[in-house]
Amino acid sequence: MVSYKSTLSEGHTAGGGGRMGLKILTALDHARTQYYHFKAIIIAGMGLFTDSYDLFCITPVMKLIGRIYYDAQERKPGVTPPAVVSAIVAIALVGTVIGQLIFGMLGDRVGRRRVYGFSLLLMIASSFGCGFSICRTRNCVLTSLCFFRFMLGIGIGGDYPLSATIMSEFANKRTRGSFIAAVFSMQGFGILASSGVTMAIAAAFKRATKASSIGPLHTPEAADLAWRIILMIGAIPAALTFYWRITMPETARM
Repeated sequence: MVSYKSTLSEGHTAGGGGRMGLKILTALDHARTQYYHFKAIIIAGMGLFTDSYDLFCITPVMKLIGRIYYDAQERKPGVTPPAVVSAIVAIALVGTVIGQLIFGMLGDRVGRRRVYGFSLLLMIASSFGCGFSICRTRNCVLTSLCFFRFMLGIGIGGDYPLSATIMSEFANKRTRGSFIAAVFSMQGFGILASSGVTMAIAAAFKRATKASSIGPLHTPEAADLAWRIILMIGAIPAALTFYWRITMPETARM
């Protein structure tokens, strides 16, 4: 199997910095599809998988938070106010905008690979932070959740441009569009995973809880652990691909 480094070596056939650089890029553009292409798809795709999981799992989590931290009214379970839900959803999106600007600039100046790993570490730490959320009083939980969701958004924002850039720079000219599409298709799987994980955890906690402890106006105490687990699971796919990310070679176009 021909490696990425051997593909780069095909460009080292003539002297001169400018000509050598052009030959390296030409060799990458015309290289046949190889193992390192698919490895790059998996590494970059798992980042976008994690991004979409973290962004979309918050909606059912806010429903749980409403039942736990807000009082029931008119014989209906507690509901998180729409303004609070909007604020927590929006603050992560604000973070993504900032993350795209910061990490996009750093990727050009410092290097894609180094910044790529840092954005992933930020996502992992923020996912755990969202789950712990420091305390169990409503104001403290919501404030902590907003902070860590904002930091998570910055990490997600950094992952978007870096994943797209790295995949486009690794891919050959013939399959570049297909490979980038394959990477971004992982967002759909991340959304499905967020729904599947939420339903699985809710079902597991329901089975482990006495039926008499569950009712429209009574939410078991274990529910406060369930939403935290849902958020922290978002760190698992990011952690699994961290080693691959930091061992990826720098792209030739950097």
